[in-house]
Formats: sequence, structure tokens, C-alpha cells
Amino acid sequence: MTTTNLAVLVPLLPFLGAAAGLLLGRSAPGFVRPLAVLPPLASLVLAALVAVRQGGDRAVDAHTLLTPTGSVPIELALHIDGFAALVAVLVAFVATCVQIYSTGYLRDDPRYPSYAALVSLFTSAMLLVVYSGDLIVLLVGWEVMGICSYFLVGHYWETPEARAASLKAFLVTKLGDVPFLIGLFALGTDAGSFQITRVLGTVASGGLDHPTLIALLLLAGVAGKSAQFPLHTWLPDAMAGPTPVSALIHAATMVAAGVYFIARLLPVFEASQAAMVVLAVMAAVTMAGSGLAALAQDDIKRVLAYSTIGQLGYMTGALAVGDRGAAVFHLLSHGAFKALLFLAAGVIIHAAGTNSLAAMSRMSHLRDRVPDAYWTMTVALLALAAIPPFSGFFSKESVLGAAEHVATGHTDHAPGAAGWIVLVAGLVTALLTAAYATRLWLLAFRGRGVEAPDHGRQPLTMTVVLWVLAVPSLAFGGLAYRSLPGWFDGRALTPTLLTSILGTGLALVGGLLTHGAWQRTRVLAARIPMGAVAAHPDEGAGLVEAEAIASHEPVYGNIAYAPDLADPGRVLLGPLYRHAATGFHLDAVYAALFVRPVLAGASLVQFLDSAVVDTYVRGAAALPRLLGAAVRRAQTGNVQTYVSALLAGTVVLTVAVLLVATGA
Repeated sequence: MTTTNLAVLVPLLPFLGAAAGLLLGRSAPGFVRPLAVLPPLASLVLAALVAVRQGGDRAVDAHTLLTPTGSVPIELALHIDGFAALVAVLVAFVATCVQIYSTGYLRDDPRYPSYAALVSLFTSAMLLVVYSGDLIVLLVGWEVMGICSYFLVGHYWETPEARAASLKAFLVTKLGDVPFLIGLFALGTDAGSFQITRVLGTVASGGLDHPTLIALLLLAGVAGKSAQFPLHTWLPDAMAGPTPVSALIHAATMVAAGVYFIARLLPVFEASQAAMVVLAVMAAVTMAGSGLAALAQDDIKRVLAYSTIGQLGYMTGALAVGDRGAAVFHLLSHGAFKALLFLAAGVIIHAAGTNSLAAMSRMSHLRDRVPDAYWTMTVALLALAAIPPFSGFFSKESVLGAAEHVATGHTDHAPGAAGWIVLVAGLVTALLTAAYATRLWLLAFRGRGVEAPDHGRQPLTMTVVLWVLAVPSLAFGGLAYRSLPGWFDGRALTPTLLTSILGTGLALVGGLLTHGAWQRTRVLAARIPMGAVAAHPDEGAGLVEAEAIASHEPVYGNIAYAPDLADPGRVLLGPLYRHAATGFHLDAVYAALFVRPVLAGASLVQFLDSAVVDTYVRGAAALPRLLGAAVRRAQTGNVQTYVSALLAGTVVLTVAVLLVATGA
């Protein structure tokens, strides 16, 4: 079988699995789990074969006319280079792990059949984006992922949080998709084709008429899909969905699509120096802002959500300095350890027996209760913090090294300003990442919160998946920089000495500062009686507000213990903590700029419709109603009245005729 035929089957099999799951979910429930697991597993095998055959060499291209349009044709095309081959393997691998994990996590969920089918459809759509060689076909997969995320985030639709989160995710991403669609049409019009190879050829020959405008329009869609500032606000709220869905969205689909899109069409963005600087600023703000916000979150999944936003900022930062190899390298590395982080968090939540007990301040004795999650999450957090030799170190250092090369003028792929912006923000974020990763580990596994009920051992399918994902989280980076440079435009992936020392040093500083703050706050929390702190919130180094302390119950000896006091994030952020905890009030800004004006406009339209339009309609109906009432009163049913009216009418007509005749 040819490589092209194998590649066609990769997105097709999950799609067929989704269709079969939806059709057979109720009538044949015994087939639901095989239909959920086997298609993505088969796609993984086929994607690996495609990657082996492609081998990082010349791209595999195939296309056929899908439909004539009269102007720019739409083609069913494949374009598989080294990036596409590797990303497809990641997508299929994470999707398979998520489906296997979900068989245990959602084993008692009555809506599991529809959930599994939607996950398969989600996977198929992302694989279509990865392999597609035509921008319109890519757009189809792009939008299918959007609707799948709406349904999956809202899986627990009984809760208002899930309903609001699914709607917010859909609307915010659509806010970016509108200019994205306009940008695609403008790009296809300038190039005379939607086929990616022809578009890139047009860019190489300088054929784009409006490169800056097109690049900025496309960036709006990327910011929405990949949760970059300022359209990132939907992603933390999306944690209201099932945890395996969060792992899929954050590690391999949806948010990865925007980064992959820029990597595939990077020459389009490089054609505009202004667009590259805008991309660098967007990445820098995203990295630093999300790191600060993650340091102030109490919900473990929201910490990981802001972590994803920041790591995506690293990827877009690499793209801003013109190095798509570093961006995709970090995309692959991040996919493994972020999936592991979310699925390990799912084990913690599952151990508590509910999806809502994810507050780290209330976790206690989890190290002994969920040892598999403890060890594997430790590996993933070390990879997230970019501690060598874990995978995140190699991929993150490739991003910082690329930024250093641009900043110091060793390459001219991007403006020097973009290099400095990404480099400085990346180093600051390295410190913040290690800080919130250490904080998460301390609060989740060494905290002294409320003891949750123990629901026994977790299903084997869940724990096995954790250990499977721990392998690439530990070893992928070290193997990739030695064996895969040919897949990444031939660029060497070996970490540079300067950025390695700076990045690792700042990560260690962030971890040590957090641990020191945690030790200090534990001592203060144990020494200060509850009533004293509630009465004098400034005592205890101003660590927590009185109303926040009053809600905590655990008591150690004769001294009340307030878990908020043991949060090192409060010490590290100080007065910034409150603002960081709310995402720097960006939702409030959007509410003032967009939500309230739209609601006010809707109220005005409703008033005009009821008070003006309906008044005219009611007035138009009033005259016929009055005439009808008059006619109805004349219909008395009395024959004498009818005869009298007839005679009266005859007399009136006779007189009228006589008058007319006399006048004539």
C-alpha cells in the first residue's frame, strides 16, 4: 500500500469509529469500548508507518480536484512533511491513551457512548488538519474541532459551569475564526490557489499583495484556537469538562492546531516583519501572564490550563523568531508530559469520587493513596519545569536557543527585537514555570487539607496509561535532539550552553524560592490561631485575607490550621495574588467591552420589537377588527329587522336615483 493510501486511512479510521459509535452506542453497547479504542490505535500504527516511510525527507504530496469554484479551486490534497508525520503520530498516540484511560474514568457514565464518539471525531478532525494540503479542507477540520470541543467541554451539562464553559469556548474561538476565514480567502485569492504548496510558492516569489494584513488576520484565528493572549480566557474555564477531554485538548488537538498552522505556513508570516513582532509580543505576554496566573490558582486543572497557555507561548515564541523546528519539537515534547499531567490529575480527582474536588488547598495524604499518580506526575512536572534530562528541558532550550540566535544577530529569519522579546520573556517564564510546578507538587502531595473519602484503587486502564506516557516525558527530548534533527529542517537541536545555564538556573531558583516560601508559610500557619488571624489579617506577613481563612476547618492540636496560609503563591506574588487569581480581570474587561454592550443592544432590539413593530402590527389589525365588530352587531337574527333594513335601503336608493335623474 502506498504512503498516500496509508495517510488517507489515518484520519478516516477515527471518523468511521465515531460514526459507528454514534449509530451503535444504544443498540449494541458492548461494541462501544472497542469502537472507541481500536480506530485511534489503528491510526497510530498507520501514522507511525507513514512517518517511517516519509523519514523526514522530501514531502509527500497528492491532490485531486474536490469541487470547481469558477475561480480558486478547492482540492482534496495531502502534504506530509517531517512535521506533519511526527505531529500525526503524537495526535494518534495521545488520543489512543485518552480513549483507553476514559474506559476506566467514565466507566459508570451513562453518556459514555456519545463521549467516545466525539473524542474519535475530534481526533479525526485534528488529523485532517495535520495532513491536509488544502487550506479549505484544513478549515473543515479546524471547525469540526470547534464544535467537538463545545460538546465535550459541556459533557456535564447538568452543571452551570460546564454549560457556561462550553458556550464561552465556542464563542471566543469563533471570535478569532471570523478574521481567520477572511485571511484564508485573501491568501487564496492572492496565490490563486488554496493548495499549501502553491501558496508557499507564491510567497517565495513575492506574490502576496497584502502580507501584513493577511498574517494579522490569520493570527487572530490562531490566538483563539491556541488560547493566546488576548483570546486565551476560554481555556481555563474549559476545565469544567471531563479530565480526559482536557488532556486531549491541551496535549494533541485544538490548541496545538494554531501552532501547527503557523509552522506549516511560516513563510507567510515571515513575509511581514510587523507580523513577526506582533507574534513575539503576543507570545511574551502570554508566557509571562499565564505563569503569574498559574501561581495563584487553587484548582489543579486550572493551574495546568494556564501552564498549557504558557507552553503554547513558548511555541509561538519560537515561530516568532522563525524557527518552526523548535516550535514543533516543543509541541511534541509538551504533548506527552501535558497529557500525563492531566491524566494524573484525573486519577487524583477520581480518587476523591467527584470531578469537583480539585482544590489543592484541600488535598491531603495523596502520595500514599495514589502512588502511580504521584510518581508519574513528578516526572511530568520535572519535564514541565525543564529540568535536565527530562524531555521539556531539551525542547524548551531549543526555543530559547533560537531566540538567542535571532537576538544576537546570528540569523535574519526574524527581527532582532522579536528575538530579545522572546528570549527575555522565555527566561522569566522558566522561573515562573518551575515555581508553579513546585507549588502544585507541594500542595497536591504534601498538603494538609481536608481528608477526602478514599474510593479505593483506580482502574488498571488509568494507571497503565500514566506509566506509558511517563516514558516519552522522560526520554523523548534526549532521543529527539540526537536522532531527529533531519525532521526539523536540518536544524541542530542540541541545547546551547548560555541559554541552558540561564534557563536551568532560573528554574532551580523558582523551585527553591517556592519551597522556601512553602516552608515559611507552614510554620506561620501552624503558629497563628484562627481567631487571631481572622481578627488581624495583617499578621502572618499579610498572607491571606480574613474571610478566606474563616472557611477552613482542620485543627492540629489546639491551633487552627488554615491551608490558605500554607500557599506559597501568596508570598511570592504578594498584592499581585488577587489579580493573578482572576486572570488579571480580563473576563471583566471583555464583559465591559463586549458582553454588556451586546446585552444592551439586545434589550434595545427587544424593546423596539415589542413597543414599535408590534404596535404597528396591532394597529393594522385594529381597523378590520372594528369593522368586523360593526358587521357582527348588524347580524341580529331578527327577520323583521332585516326586512326593515332592506326597505330602508330601497328607499334610500330610490331617492338617490330620483335626485340624480332630476339633476340631469
